Formats: sequence, structure tokens, C-alpha cells
Amino acid sequence: MPNKSVVLMLVYVNDSLDHFKTAIESLYSQTYQKFDIYIQEDGEIKPDIHTFLLEELRLKRITYLGIRNFKKGISYSRNEILRKAIKEDYLYFITMDSDDICDEDRISKQINFLEKNKDIDVCGCHIEEFGDGINYHKFVKYPLLHEDMFNLFRYRVPLANVTSVFRKDFFQKAGIYPEKNVINNEDTMLWLNGFINKCTFANVDFIGVRVRVSTDFFNRRNGFKKVISDFRNRITVNRKLKYGLSSYFFAVLVLFINLLPAYVKALIYKRYR
Repeated sequence: MPNKSVVLMLVYVNDSLDHFKTAIESLYSQTYQKFDIYIQEDGEIKPDIHTFLLEELRLKRITYLGIRNFKKGISYSRNEILRKAIKEDYLYFITMDSDDICDEDRISKQINFLEKNKDIDVCGCHIEEFGDGINYHKFVKYPLLHEDMFNLFRYRVPLANVTSVFRKDFFQKAGIYPEKNVINNEDTMLWLNGFINKCTFANVDFIGVRVRVSTDFFNRRNGFKKVISDFRNRITVNRKLKYGLSSYFFAVLVLFINLLPAYVKALIYKRYR
């Protein structure tokens, strides 16, 4: 009987082999092992990571090694690997970043939650952020119930994409990641489509993923095009979900914060996220 779950992961040119190995080992160490691993190379990657991937593929620990897509964008990459997985007989789609670390019970707890709650289309969990070369540490907790998550979405995302486990029904209802007019903000617009199309959201009450935070984490949020794209996306969310005047004021506040230098943004992010 084929596995009914699949982990979807992208790997990038700037990824560290040590960080990537740690992420992969956290999957191999899961208490629940009935899942496959699909990996998509998003553009050129470092030779040592490519060699490592080829060895894992030879050992059949990774079941699919994606072809380079020459940097067509993160949404395109996510959808490329997602489309391949959707064609197979998978029920659950698990997301993870290539430098994050899963708690050993992460997949077990989330799959068991979805097995017991057939009405839930996607679930996440809490995260622990830790500094990589910077002094930073924070626990980020999210609402557990759909209504509370919807209310939070007027200000920020209600679940971390790197902790998401999707039921196949989610994509049948909401579609896949939007590819137009998003700059590394595809998860926000996917959540929007999920809420619009009556998907049911939840978070499971445990810290399931340790997220690596470096200076680049904040620098990636500093480009002017990225800031303006995020603002436009947020306005679209507020308008389509009819969140009201306060959500627009908050969107403008976030716009100004995002225009600040990275080190200032890091201080605000650590305190108020």
C-alpha cells in the first residue's frame, strides 16, 4: 500500500549543506514514517547539496528529485512539485523549508489530528524561531480554531506555511499557490483563496517546527518591490474578506515598518510578532 502522505520541500542556491542535512535528518527521525519526500531544486544549487541529494535518491530515501526550474519564482516552484504530488495517490501534503527542523512527533501529531477531524482542510502548529548568527529567539503561537484564525488574518497570517499539512481537498477547493503579483507572499494569497472557498483551518497546540532566522530573513523583506507587493496583497485580503477600516490602518502601519532598515525591523518583529 503506497504512503498516503508526502513532504514537499524546495532547496535553494544559498542553502547550507549542514542546515539541509539537519532538516532532512529531522524527517528521517519522525515517529511517524509513512510518508514520501519530494524535493524541488529552485534554480542552481551548491554542488555538495546536489551530491548529497543524488546519494539519498540512490538509497531511495528521497523518492523524487526535482529538475531545476531556473528561478521562475517560489510560487512556480511550489506548484511544480505540488502538481506532481497531486497526480499521485496522496491524501496529505506536508510542507517544510530546507533549513528548518521538525520535532520528532510533528508529522504524527498533525496527521492524527486530521484523521480525527475530517472537516479540517489544512492544519499548522506553533513554531520556535532561533537565531542563526544573530541573537534571536522567539516562540510564535497561532490560534487553534478556524474563527480565531480568520479574525487574526485581518492583521497577519493565521498559520505558518512551513508547518502546514494540507488535505488534498484543500487544493480542490482553493487551487494551488497564486503565481501572479506575489513576491515571496504566496502563502498569504493561498490562505485568502482558502477562506474565500470555504476551506476549514486549524492549528494543533504544540511547537512542531524550529525555524532558522538569520539576517537574510529580514533583508528579504526589505526590497521596495517586495514591500509594495505585500501591501497590495494585504489590501486585496482586506477588501475580499471585508475586514473593515481597522485592517487598512494596520496595513499602512506594516507598510511603514517594512520600509525601515532590517535591524530595526528585527527588533520590532521580535517584540510584536
